[in-house]
Amino acid sequence: MQKAAALGVDGTGLQAKVRTLVFMGLFLFFWITTNPFVDLVSVEASGSDATGGSNLINQLTFLVLTLLTVYAALTHPLRSRICQPQWLVIALFSWFLISSALSHYPVDGIKRTILAILTCANAGMFLLLPRSEQQFARLMLIGTAITLGMAYFGVIFLPRLSIHQADELIEPMNAGFWRGQYSHKNLAAAVMLVAAFFGLYFRSVGYKKSGIAVIVLSVFFLIQTGGKSSTAMLPLILGLQWVFEKFRWTRWPIAVGGILAFNLLALGAAQSEGFRGLIAALGVDPTFTNRTDIWKIAFDAITQSPILGYGFQGFWQTSDITQSSAGLETWAVKAFNGHNAYVDALLTTGIPGFLLTIALVIFVPLRAVGRLGPTPNSPALSRLFMRVWLYVIYAGCLEVIFFQSGSPICFFLLVSIFGLEMQSRMNLVEERKAEWEGKHAVAV
Repeated sequence: MQKAAALGVDGTGLQAKVRTLVFMGLFLFFWITTNPFVDLVSVEASGSDATGGSNLINQLTFLVLTLLTVYAALTHPLRSRICQPQWLVIALFSWFLISSALSHYPVDGIKRTILAILTCANAGMFLLLPRSEQQFARLMLIGTAITLGMAYFGVIFLPRLSIHQADELIEPMNAGFWRGQYSHKNLAAAVMLVAAFFGLYFRSVGYKKSGIAVIVLSVFFLIQTGGKSSTAMLPLILGLQWVFEKFRWTRWPIAVGGILAFNLLALGAAQSEGFRGLIAALGVDPTFTNRTDIWKIAFDAITQSPILGYGFQGFWQTSDITQSSAGLETWAVKAFNGHNAYVDALLTTGIPGFLLTIALVIFVPLRAVGRLGPTPNSPALSRLFMRVWLYVIYAGCLEVIFFQSGSPICFFLLVSIFGLEMQSRMNLVEERKAEWEGKHAVAV
């Protein structure tokens, strides 16, 4: 393990400014978006805007940020540590490209894969942009404050554009739930949940009053979104993370056993009356809000192409499924995705893509956490990464999150995975007090 100070990370003034600019740009791009406060009532909102689709401004902004990230990466002495383990990341996206190229819609699949690669590269560089953990915390606090400020500004001054309305075209049943600058209450709920994790981190690293304010504002907004799953998962993840960190023997049961058990119950309900009865007896909706209909279609499709899949993030919303005869039997052919990140990984990229995804998303962080003990790195930072990681792998049982370009939750999942790997292999270098308050500091 080498200290970054020995590598001359401080660099030139221009490089430091560019890195700070890129860090804040990436944070605000994912957490504010380039198209906040979408009008879900208008006819135009029935298109890509309402579903979180892309637009020209979004594409250009992302391209510029990515180019700046590449510049920052090429001039960074720790560039060889970006996106570790690199061999696994390369294998993962190489298979995604192969699966997409051999699918019925190769161009679309390859485009989505390229966007995912760029998102992953940006996430891999994100933690190397600040000079130190102190600057990282300051910039994160600024970005989180802007995010919360925008959300509450919308609710107070633009309620029609930040609170679901009864006359919306897609889901009028969500009327009254807060969504802030986002297109849906569930995304807003997930963002506020992660923001609460940020608040706990800020409080742990010295920003006590600011951290408490972030926690209170995030949790209150989370409750107002009506996101039951995210609200319930806040105390659950905090409890799991505490056990996970304190008792080493629980790590595999929590990270692997818990995911397997949840998926066994949930996906089993799609195939077995016995499982549905068991889940109903627990007081849980055995259809998981009608997701079991979607999973039945997914399982049938998986058996027809188990190795290659249907191309990265393919299958759903294609003419092959929307115009199929299954549409006469179930509404689920119109689903936007499989509502389960593990099922979608298997469905769209086949068994090899599924195994590579599990390796990166579950086993790499699990291995990294196991190496954290002897290192002197910030426990608060590792704790933040663990909370985000545990939340996403559990939320992935009911939502598709992995490698979703433009998703703030997916972006910070990747940041957390790479962050745990860095924490386990490198030493954080603390800013000297005079530098913390002044001009120069040592990089992470």
